[in-house]
Amino acid sequence: MIQGLSHLTFIVRDLDKMSAIITQVLGGAEVYASGDAMFSTAREKFFVAGGIWIAIMEGEPLPTRTYNHVAFKVTHDQLEQARIAAENLRLDIRPPRPRVDGEGQSLYFHDDDNHLFELHTGTLEERLARYRG
Repeated sequence: MIQGLSHLTFIVRDLDKMSAIITQVLGGAEVYASGDAMFSTAREKFFVAGGIWIAIMEGEPLPTRTYNHVAFKVTHDQLEQARIAAENLRLDIRPPRPRVDGEGQSLYFHDDDNHLFELHTGTLEERLARYRG
């Protein structure tokens, strides 16, 4: 049925703040900014991070925080670099959830629009192997 991931879209109040998160924490590159042009429903920007197309559009933030999140794969070294960048942007870094050995490490943070992001060092295969014992 599906062929893969097309893109992720986040609705945000402030395009510049989210641009900083995508470029400084996720290591993305901006590839498009609509400016005042309205090809979609609002002003928007596109980025590519880790080969993934990320779109951000101006709009009202999510009303509450939940555990719904998007997780991006990173190395252990990249995880520490991202933590420093997230701290510099004063993002709300969340405590990690309890983990068993072998399922990787994570950095969780919320943006100002209540999106939860996870940067994770593990893989599905590693997690399934660990859960099988």
